[in-house]
Amino acid sequence: MLVRQYLRSGELARLAGISPDTLRHYERLSVLPRPQRSNGNYRLYPPSAVERVQLIRRALAAGFSLPELARVFKIRDQGGAPCRQVRRLLAEKLVRIDEQISDLTAMRDHLRETLADWDERLAKTPDGMPARLLEALQPGPRLPKKSALKGSTA
Repeated sequence: MLVRQYLRSGELARLAGISPDTLRHYERLSVLPRPQRSNGNYRLYPPSAVERVQLIRRALAAGFSLPELARVFKIRDQGGAPCRQVRRLLAEKLVRIDEQISDLTAMRDHLRETLADWDERLAKTPDGMPARLLEALQPGPRLPKKSALKGSTA
């Protein structure tokens, strides 16, 4: 039985559960090493590329960004051990998530108080009369900008 040494991009994508476009994107960002090329200019990946793509997907699901992974893999691929850096990055992500949870909890509490106030105002307002609910809004906690909620790309 002949074992093929390389996978074409469509085969790798199918085995890894992603699109060929995603593979090319990973290559451009240097999280996936550039493959060899066939005489017909097809991309040829080693079988180990399946594990690399699966590792990338798991790391993305854990909150790592592609630029972060590119830096980590560069060190790894050069024979280094970026373990402490990877641990620090994940610890930073946990801190950001804890901060986001705290901010969201404060906002949820503020909104509950506002709704209780509005319910009282509406109960005292005759039908057909304005209760001026928006004017009754009190300043609440400020949430971080949307980019902070998505996580850093550093």
